[in-house]
Order: sequence, then structure tokens, then C-alpha cells
Amino acid sequence: MGNFTSTKLFDGYSTCFRQWKAETTHCKYLHGYGVSFRVWFEGELDERNWVWDFGGMKRAKGHIQGMSPSDWFNFMLDHTVILAEDDPAIPQFLKLDKKGIIQLRVVPAVGAERFAEYLFKKIDEFVNEETQGRVRVSKLEFYEHNKNSAIYQP
Repeated sequence: MGNFTSTKLFDGYSTCFRQWKAETTHCKYLHGYGVSFRVWFEGELDERNWVWDFGGMKRAKGHIQGMSPSDWFNFMLDHTVILAEDDPAIPQFLKLDKKGIIQLRVVPAVGAERFAEYLFKKIDEFVNEETQGRVRVSKLEFYEHNKNSAIYQP
């Protein structure tokens, strides 16, 4: 990869989750945050002298799980409830989702660290395909709010 890096902050998402395994803390309860995440793009410059087009998620030709990246970010993070796939309360939350009370999303694991990893992998795969290998994601920082964040960097 090249010596150029650019970053973009994606913000304005409101999501709710719980860490059911955190039995000794209040994080075991359903709680919400105004979340955001910053992505580090690394690679060679294109004909415009850009590593990554900052509006590239809106103008992308490719998809993440069948949606434009911007639509997928909204689907996953905007006014949603996110649970780990091993959360024993999923059946109750599925009933709420079916009734239209919540928008449930199930991921392999929850928590800022795992959200950073999950988003990193989805976005890196997309960016690699979209740029035919010219750009990769080198790091992703997930913010629960302006005081707490976690970074995933392989």
C-alpha cells in the first residue's frame, strides 16, 4: 500500500445495546448512545490525488449486505437495538421487533471493541472491492460518545 492515509468520521447514529455477560455492571441493562466511528483509509492516490473520496459511501457502486454503505450504516446503527447473537433474551427482543416496537439487529458480539471490529471488517471488504485493491481500511475507532471509544486495527 501507499504512504497516504485519510480519515472520515461517520456520526449522527443513535443505537441501543446491552452486554448481557457484564453481570456485575450496569452495562448488562439495555442502554443507548449517540454513536459514531472514524475510519482510516490507506492506499495509493487516485487520478484526483485522493486516497478515498469522502463522499464515496454515498456515490459507491458496491454494496454492504445488498445496501449502499450509507444505507447500511443507517440500517445497522440508526435508532436500532443491537444484541449479541448469544444473548439469551433474543426471543423476547424478536417479539418486540415483530410488533414494530424496536428495530433489532443481531451481531456476533457487542461492546465498543467488537463494534469497531465488526464495522472494520465490513467496510474494509467494501473499500477493497470498490477500489479494486488500491485502498484498504487500516484502522477504525468506534465512539460510544465523546468520552469512550475503542479501536480495531488488525
